[in-house]
Amino acid sequence: MSVVGCTMDGMTRDAVVKPARRPRLGQPVLVPFTGTEWEPDGDYDGVEFTDLDCTRWDAGGAQFLECRLGGLVLDETRLHRARLIDSVLTAPRGVGTDLAGATLRDTEVVDARLGGVQLYGAGLERVVIRGGKIDYLNLRQARLRDVVFESVVLVEPDFAGAVWERVEFHDCTVREADFHAARMTDVDLRGASGLEDARGIGGLRGAVISPAQLLDLSWRFAAELGVRVTG
Repeated sequence: MSVVGCTMDGMTRDAVVKPARRPRLGQPVLVPFTGTEWEPDGDYDGVEFTDLDCTRWDAGGAQFLECRLGGLVLDETRLHRARLIDSVLTAPRGVGTDLAGATLRDTEVVDARLGGVQLYGAGLERVVIRGGKIDYLNLRQARLRDVVFESVVLVEPDFAGAVWERVEFHDCTVREADFHAARMTDVDLRGASGLEDARGIGGLRGAVISPAQLLDLSWRFAAELGVRVTG
């Protein structure tokens, strides 16, 4: 789509932002989970998980294919290097969920209430994160391709070193984000408020922001360039 945006170099010009591709989720016939706990390297295909307390469960390396996970408590749940594909997570809540190195593809996360989620080194492709609030989201060194954030509040997310391609924000609040050494292509941040408190704004190079956001960030741009502004 053709938009008017402000790029990192401060130039206002017509910009073309490639839209993110959204997940295409099917409607498989699901079977209810009848086990007592997830297993490391487990394989869950077409399973529905509802209102489970998964505190400290270990599902490292497990695969969830065409699953529905609703109302789960994920306090310190270990999903390190897990794979969530063609799946939907609705109203997950918890602190310290470990998804480091995980793969999320063609997946939706809806109305999450999470804190301290570890997604560093993870790969997200065709993912929608919609609604809810996530505190201290760790996406350091992650790879985000075709990711959409909608109506979600992110408090102190860490995007340092992440690689972004076709990422969009719509009606979001992003407070005190860290963008150090991020790399961005076709990233639309115009729907994100709160960027004036961001750190590492050199990592915004390649993103598109609005004129109002440019004004809010102007003093940080000046500091990044070593420019002193005095009266």
